[in-house]
Amino acid sequence: MGKEKNPRRVADNEAMAKLRMLRTSPQKLNLLAQLIRGKKVDKALNDLTFSQKRIAEDVRKCLQSAIANAENNHNLDVDELIVAEAYVGKNLVMKRGRPRARGRFGALRKPFSEITIKLRQVEEQA
Repeated sequence: MGKEKNPRRVADNEAMAKLRMLRTSPQKLNLLAQLIRGKKVDKALNDLTFSQKRIAEDVRKCLQSAIANAENNHNLDVDELIVAEAYVGKNLVMKRGRPRARGRFGALRKPFSEITIKLRQVEEQA
């Protein structure tokens, strides 16, 4: 009886992690996604660790989660992993306001975003 196993959303040599509701704009988050895209995971972790951006620590945690998924769930070799894809999406936008001169109202938008990181195992050429 029971339910059948869900099909994998990524290939057999890939692993994925997604982080939602990050309190930053997608434009700022995309700068960090560009920073790590296509790099080996240890180099990407170093880049995020020493980045000056506030949100870099959360992106580093997402990358570490993807590495743990690859190692524990999919039995991939950590030393051969690269960041195959890192893309950013929009999430909700909190709408706040501030009183302005002459009885007007200034709108403030506080955007949230999400990041998806896919890792791929690539065999090194000798």
